[in-house]
Order: sequence, then structure tokens, then C-alpha cells
Amino acid sequence: MHTLTDPLQYEFMRHALIAATMVGALCGLIGVYVVLRRMSYIGHGMSHSVFGGAVVGYVLGWNFYLVAGAWGFLSALLINQVTRRRQVGADAAIGIVTTASFAFGVALISRASSFTRNFDAALFGNLLGISRSDIYLVAATAAAMAVIVFFLYKQLLFLTFDPEVAPTYGVPAGWIDVAFALILAATIIVSIKIMGVTLIAASLVIPPVIARLLTNSFARIIVLSAAIGAFTGFTGVYLSYYYDLASGATIVLLTAGMFVAVMALTAVRQLLPAGARAQRTRAVAGVIALPRDLDVH
Repeated sequence: MHTLTDPLQYEFMRHALIAATMVGALCGLIGVYVVLRRMSYIGHGMSHSVFGGAVVGYVLGWNFYLVAGAWGFLSALLINQVTRRRQVGADAAIGIVTTASFAFGVALISRASSFTRNFDAALFGNLLGISRSDIYLVAATAAAMAVIVFFLYKQLLFLTFDPEVAPTYGVPAGWIDVAFALILAATIIVSIKIMGVTLIAASLVIPPVIARLLTNSFARIIVLSAAIGAFTGFTGVYLSYYYDLASGATIVLLTAGMFVAVMALTAVRQLLPAGARAQRTRAVAGVIALPRDLDVH
């Protein structure tokens, strides 16, 4: 019992647990669309792009979230506009914009030596940097993103599975793509202090992949992915406290371990005879099945 209660006597741990749980749930929710739309690379790239803005804000002494937010939103819009041009592929557009932004941040760091001690925290997350105002911002962002996804559910669903046909049914593909890019940027910005720049992409990708292995219902994937993200965020912070590890790295390693476990269970199930497999499937409520087609209802 003391294992669970001892860390709670410290305010920074209480803040970190709340923030990591909310960030995990938010990344799990938005990550479903990132994975199913095959945009995993943009999550990785956007985190690096926001890093440039974070460094600019630190060097100038301006508010981190305002500068990183403006930088991230501009990067998202720029990537979206470049991607829509036929001459430039999406991966190339993302690579150009995000690596240039990250390089700009690194160049500023080389000139501002006082930032060096905070460099690891920016890259890998920092439990000590979570304040009450950060929690309020994460909570407000998570709530806003959940509301937006709720109201754009059908449009996002249509663009996810049939982007070429969606405009013919009146779905404003351009505006929805812009909205999703801004949603992704906001998610990354509020996640940096917990996950760090280099590990956000893993939190966006791994929980949805695990959820996809466990169910073939799109609605259940969303709920399960958010739950996995919240669980790994909460548990990862506890583990990082007791093993003195970076919070972001611990959360990602825990999530990766869950992915390996689910893959192993899936492999075992596929090796079972048909009769035993059916019985085993009923015993675990069918959650290990790997469907061919995704049920979007």
C-alpha cells in the first residue's frame, strides 16, 4: 500500500500523475486518427517542429505555450498547404518543415548556453516542471479536443476511410484536414513537458495500435486507445519515480511492453487449433482477434 501512497506526499508527483494521465488519454484519442490515416510520421515531425518554437520562447523569455503554440500551428498549416501541392509529397513536406524547425532550435541552443541544463528535460520530459497551471491547460486542451472530435466524428471518420470520396458527399476535406492538423499540434504542445520532444510520437502511435489488435470496432478502438494511454501515463510516472528514470521514456517503454505482450498473445492464439482457438476467444471475450475489416459503426 505504501508503494502507491508514498509518492503522493509530494506535490510534484501529484501534478505529474494527473498531467500524465490526461496527456496519455489525449494522445491515445488523437492517435487513433493518426494511425488509421497513416500519418504516424507527422506526429514525429510535428513534435520536432514545436521544439524550435519552444527554444525561441525560452531564449526570448516569452510564455512557452504561446510561442510553441503559435509555432506549432504555423508549422501544421504550412505542412498542410505544402502537402496539398501535387509536386511535393507529404513525407517530403513534413521532413522539410519539421527538420528545419528543429535545426533552428538546436542552433539557438548552441548560442544560448543557459538552456543546456534544460535540454534533456525538453527532449525526454520533466516531472519537476509540471505546475498547477500546466494541469489546468492540459485539462482544458483535452476537453476541447474531445469536444471537437465528438462534433467532427462523422467527417473525420469519412476522411479516414475514404478520403477521395468524402468531398463528393459534401465533406469539406480541406477544412477538416486543417482542423485535424491544428488538433494534432495542440496535443503535441501540451504533451511536451511530460513526454518530451522525441517520445511524443510513440504515445500517439502505440496505444492505437494496441487497441487495433484488441478489437475491430472503431468506436471501441477510440475508447480503448484513450484508456491505454491514460493507464500507461499514470503507471509510467509511478515507475519513473521508483526507478529514477525519465518520465517520458518510462511511459513509452511500458506502452511498448504492452504492445509486445498483446502481439505475443495474438501469436499464441494463431497457433492454437481451430476448436481451442474459438474456446479461448470466448474465454477472453474475443479481444485478441485480429480482424480483416474494421467495423466503423
